[in-house]
Amino acid sequence: MAKTDTIDFPEVNFSEEGPIRHLHLGSEWIQGSMYVDEPNALVHEYIQRMMAWLLFVDPTTVGKRQALQLGLGAGSLTKFCAKELRMKTTAIELNPQVLHACRGWFKLPMDNTRMQVVLGDAAKEIQQARWLGAVDALQVDLYDEEAAAPVLDSEAFYADCRNTLTYEGCMTVNLFGRTSSFQKSVDKIAAAFGMDAIWAFKSTREGNTVVLAQRTVTRPKRDVLVARADYIKDHWGLPADKWVRVFKPVKT
Repeated sequence: MAKTDTIDFPEVNFSEEGPIRHLHLGSEWIQGSMYVDEPNALVHEYIQRMMAWLLFVDPTTVGKRQALQLGLGAGSLTKFCAKELRMKTTAIELNPQVLHACRGWFKLPMDNTRMQVVLGDAAKEIQQARWLGAVDALQVDLYDEEAAAPVLDSEAFYADCRNTLTYEGCMTVNLFGRTSSFQKSVDKIAAAFGMDAIWAFKSTREGNTVVLAQRTVTRPKRDVLVARADYIKDHWGLPADKWVRVFKPVKT
């Protein structure tokens, strides 16, 4: 584990809104959420869309794949990948207080043979040899307490992300923030992956835009996407049938 004790981390707390518990980092901005009675469900639309990489693989092979989250949030993606998809799953989180909060308030299990959390700097951790060419689903959601722009959003960072992916691997990124520029971020991702490798959803009502980048460019036919979407919806309860209608390649 990386040393993080010299960093001045924001206070971690939570609030409740009916059946939903929210994670906060010392501000009003929501960093993640959980249904108290359904702790493994994905609450927000953008978090559900971070699973769109499922459309690009044979869904019957998902349990044999590796997921990696950069940013733990409330642990939603980590729990879903490990417990619902039965994938080998690792999350990288800089703030030890977030990990403590997830285990205390958001029902994140302790590390086990399928799931673990690494405390450290995501930008440095993904350069480690063990991740090179090893990740099938890389999910990037890195924001500080102000949620103004992605903490890591450079061409070099996205090149390192691409290097972690397997041949069929995909990266999904949450682009949100008052000062961030969608097109600038897309241009940086395209510089690392190639524009033909990029797909995107339209922005949610909350302002989150999920972008996907493929390690290897494919253009699955619509009937393949529809069949996979049906499987995803039937087996894991995700609204993948809606994804197919609004998820498109980014045009140059």
